[in-house]
Amino acid sequence: MDFQTLCTFKSFEQVWSRYGYGEDFQGVIEREFPRIKGITYLDHAATTLYPESLIRDYFQDISRNVYGNPHSHNPSSRLTHDTVERVRYRVLQHFNATPEEYSVIFTSGCTAALKLVAESFPWSPQTESEVGSHFCYLTDSHTSVVGIRGLTSGQGVVTLPVSPQEVENRAKAETEGDDVVCQTPHLFCYPAQSNFSGRKYPLSHVKGIQARRLYPACDHQGRWFVLLDAAAHVSCSPLNLQECPADFIPISFYKMFGFPTGLGALLVRNDAACILKKTYFGGGTAAAYLSGEDYYVHAANISDRFEDGTVSFLDIIAVNHGFEALYRITGGMHNIQQHTFGLARYTYMLLSSVCHGNGRPVAKIYTEGQFESPSTQGAVLNFNLKDSHGQIIGYSQVDRMASLYNIHVRTGCFCNTGACQSFLGITNQQMRRNLQAGHVCGDSIDLVDGQPTGSVRVSFGYMSTFEDCQKFLNFVADCFVEKPLALDQVRLEELKTATAASRGSNEHYPIKIANGEIFKADEKEKPTEASLRGFRLRDSNSHGEAYTLTNIYIYPIKSCAAYEVHDWPVGPQGLLYDRGWMVVNGNSVCLNQKRVPPLCLIRPQVHLPSNKLLLQASGMDTISVPLENSTEMHRSYPVCQSKVCGDRVETVDCGDEAASWLSDFLGQPCRLIRQSPDFTRGMKKRPSGAATSSSLSLVNEAQYLMINRASVELIQKLMSSRQDDSEDDHLLDTQNVISRFRANLVIAGVEPFEEDNWSHLIIGNTRFVVTGQCGRCQMVGVDQDTGTKTKEPLMSLSACRTGKMTFGVYLTHQLPEGSTTANVLSAGSPIYPEPHSS
Repeated sequence: MDFQTLCTFKSFEQVWSRYGYGEDFQGVIEREFPRIKGITYLDHAATTLYPESLIRDYFQDISRNVYGNPHSHNPSSRLTHDTVERVRYRVLQHFNATPEEYSVIFTSGCTAALKLVAESFPWSPQTESEVGSHFCYLTDSHTSVVGIRGLTSGQGVVTLPVSPQEVENRAKAETEGDDVVCQTPHLFCYPAQSNFSGRKYPLSHVKGIQARRLYPACDHQGRWFVLLDAAAHVSCSPLNLQECPADFIPISFYKMFGFPTGLGALLVRNDAACILKKTYFGGGTAAAYLSGEDYYVHAANISDRFEDGTVSFLDIIAVNHGFEALYRITGGMHNIQQHTFGLARYTYMLLSSVCHGNGRPVAKIYTEGQFESPSTQGAVLNFNLKDSHGQIIGYSQVDRMASLYNIHVRTGCFCNTGACQSFLGITNQQMRRNLQAGHVCGDSIDLVDGQPTGSVRVSFGYMSTFEDCQKFLNFVADCFVEKPLALDQVRLEELKTATAASRGSNEHYPIKIANGEIFKADEKEKPTEASLRGFRLRDSNSHGEAYTLTNIYIYPIKSCAAYEVHDWPVGPQGLLYDRGWMVVNGNSVCLNQKRVPPLCLIRPQVHLPSNKLLLQASGMDTISVPLENSTEMHRSYPVCQSKVCGDRVETVDCGDEAASWLSDFLGQPCRLIRQSPDFTRGMKKRPSGAATSSSLSLVNEAQYLMINRASVELIQKLMSSRQDDSEDDHLLDTQNVISRFRANLVIAGVEPFEEDNWSHLIIGNTRFVVTGQCGRCQMVGVDQDTGTKTKEPLMSLSACRTGKMTFGVYLTHQLPEGSTTANVLSAGSPIYPEPHSS
């Protein structure tokens, strides 16, 4: 498929004519969203983006007006109270409801709104004489809905998961029993739109459940209430509460406006509010109470009754500006629905039609329909990509490749295990096995035994453009569509075979080169050194001479340039002073080259004789900080808490001089901190690695990272075969490629990726344990000499390492117990590996 021909705006208009909100849509995007220039943001279902005018008008508002606590009665407080009440009315107006019908209870988000219902609903336990309450939810529900059962399970309430098919398939024309006699309260929860697939469920289910025409209400007497989870739906679609008068509707405003975050609401039908029973009461919720005895009367107003303490009134004021901006830019939710659905439908049509050169589809799309109508499908596309053999490509690999193109997507199960299991065919037993294999919600373990644990989701917002679709589809075509086998593709397949062979028997020689062409060698013919010279596939030497440590690098400051050494001491946390320092921004968040590529241009050097760490960079004076902080310095500079790869670390600030130097060079406020000598950080347990109890510096995963020159040269060869005019020839330099992988130890004399099969190795007199493989991300695309970003070598690594983008192995040292002699690693030392036992 020629995407350059098909991915045109003309072809889009032939599919969908409702695009944009006026003649100058592109101009509006440039004015309102300049910060996303160069970014393809496709994660609007997680949070949409706020326009510049929303923030500008909001800050003008709070700068010109004094807003006091609404619980007081002074003029500034009355202004706040009146403004908050105006926003309540604006929320109801947006959903075509009135204050006589519904009340708006502000919460910290949709989850808090759900929790409020769960804690206040009058659950009735089942007894021998009375029917108990039922908590029922659609299996295609968010975790925060399913989590209600954690509260109900201890109260004798029946929990009943309901599949989408059962609701109508098990409906009854007439209900049995007399509801006037039985008033047992039951709660049915379902999403207006699936946050997993974007499927829209019939809003008519609300009245059908309330009238007990639909399952499960038709099978159980009592009074049925409906909670309509509208968080995903209202971001791009209108919701008319006159047509679907649900009893409880939780929403989050950041999904609608992008700002403010941390604010949501529960819309409660006034007729249903009377059943909610609170136990805890906070400030502002009481009409009267006594502290000396158990006497409490709740506030008469429903909103006041359930808003414990002072509401987040400044955030609520921002909601008013959110509505203003939304309607000014788009004209309303109907226009947004038409615009976003058109983009999603077009993307679905093209992605579902793309095939590899052998005719196999590129994508497995998880949808119930075919994007026929915005009434049945939201602006969400959920899928997994597949290779030409029909095997799923892990979502982590897709996510990392998307980052190379500055495309922002969402991956995983999206806090919706029910839909994930249903679409991906994951059984309950498999879910438990995945957990045993180390996979937990939110991690990057995307395949277990070759089966996907999650998927990829792209979602559109009202400011999404056709160019976003175009860039995403071109990305898929560039990175994942395997075209008919031409010479370069034959070469790619053979490189994959070479990689696979290196993981197995060393007696298998899959390729040879003759006259510049690559083809399969006769299995009986052992290739010569000359025939394999281009790929450095050498026969392993059982005596060990083939394995040599060629380079040693330390990285004194995390994410800054390497410092090469020839002989270097081994400390308790790895190579002495490796990743002992890091740079943090004004919020004390660690900076890395993914966010700030110029970090690689800072070249620290460790000068042991003077006990100094030197900071050097082009155009900057050299400064120094002590290698070891004295007790007086510890007292002078504050100890602070930071995080590295999710681990809490205790750090010490290195002073104002270093902070000023770094801030000047990087162009933003930042500081240099080092790990506190009194703090010990343990190594994470890796599901596939060896168990260790080693302590770590500020490294990501392990004490050491080791790569192999033969593996580098194989990737380098593949890059050469894939190179086009847009890539710099400098990228093909071996040392440049090595520097991008930022290893501590570089070895030579082995076959590509043979290190993946090692369990232990000895370098000099130090024994190391291999604790796992290093997963790679877009940071290897940063040229360590210039700070510029390229798509290589990650593109070639993805093509070569089928299934996983790993390169290099993590090591931890095993020092003899009670050893007082400092081990030293030296370049040129022989290496003695031990393979995994088969």
